[in-house]
Amino acid sequence: MDKNQITAYLKEWAASYRNDLLTDIMPFWLKNGWDRVNGGVYTCLNRDGSLMDTTKSVWFQGRFAFICSYIYNNVEQDPRFLEAARSTLDFIEAHCADTDGHMYFEVTAEGEPLRKRRYVFSESFAAIAMSEYALATGDATYARKALDLFHRMVRFLTTPGFLPAKYETSVAMRGHSITMILINVAARIRAVLPDPALDRRIEESIADLRRYFIHPEFEALLETVGPEGEFIDTNMGRTINPGHCIETAWFLLEEAKFRNWDKELTQTALTILDWSWKWGWDETYGGIINFRDCKNLPPQDYSQDMKFWWPQTEAIIATLYAYQATGDTRYLDRHKQISEWTYAHFPDREQGEWYGYLHRDGTVAQPAKGNIFKGPFHIPRMMTKAYVLCNEILKDQTD
Repeated sequence: MDKNQITAYLKEWAASYRNDLLTDIMPFWLKNGWDRVNGGVYTCLNRDGSLMDTTKSVWFQGRFAFICSYIYNNVEQDPRFLEAARSTLDFIEAHCADTDGHMYFEVTAEGEPLRKRRYVFSESFAAIAMSEYALATGDATYARKALDLFHRMVRFLTTPGFLPAKYETSVAMRGHSITMILINVAARIRAVLPDPALDRRIEESIADLRRYFIHPEFEALLETVGPEGEFIDTNMGRTINPGHCIETAWFLLEEAKFRNWDKELTQTALTILDWSWKWGWDETYGGIINFRDCKNLPPQDYSQDMKFWWPQTEAIIATLYAYQATGDTRYLDRHKQISEWTYAHFPDREQGEWYGYLHRDGTVAQPAKGNIFKGPFHIPRMMTKAYVLCNEILKDQTD
């Protein structure tokens, strides 16, 4: 594409993201998911938006409050978004933490506890929700709450025995997920309340990614490694999750941009993106596949060859970031490639929102619009972030 074609392409996608976000995705969730009786959000919705289960995902209480505030800050200052965010934050603070400070994984419609898990992802999403709401409203109390929650997360992670071990104590491993999510959590809080602990955590995560999880011998970022980054030659140790890796790449590109496009960090991010695209892109059917084995053995996970909604959205963001960082049109070509496939298969043109789970060939595996793990987060985050990136790139071209 020449410069004029690129300009037209980015303008078209920016308009599409904004329109889909404000006329399809968010109206679906504000109408069908937002609980105006108890506060918070339901996510277990059928194809038509009808409620299938009143169990509330605590992950999604934070995610929904974040998304509503994020859209308000970046796309449209609709007061309904702040009302929904505040309603959900109130629900989180009233119902979603145990007496030890550790947050639940699932609660009832009214907020009665159902289940806790060994992770701190509920805290992660609540923290970014509070920080984004503080940006939207100027209410500094929520910024302080976000930072306090971040410090609580770190305490949970560093206190031996507080979080139950996944395996027996003789099994020592490191996981990629918490390493990558802490980059984003710290960066979101830093945007409203800078603190040296946030910068340290970002640096530690970047160092850990480079030292432990990036394995050039496989040209891959691995999900699980030994305590010193050792390759574990098991089904779990060989697992590549392309969607997670691509998400990590754009988190790193966002941080590199914050540092005036730090060259070394940008290169680390682009390397992860390039490797993960090779592992993830399905040359036969298109789309980003769920799991691969770094030795090309059969992956263990039953959903290994499916196409979930969220890896596609992460790839859309990452390719735009990579183009913004480099001006290399092959990343724009990839954006076109993933966008065309995604928009041809995931949106439900009849009843709104997107399907979440497709078979490898792109046919719908099940039509529900939400569950404990799928709801108003990855899709509206992609549309908001991509809208912003398209406009930033367009502005850079005219400056």
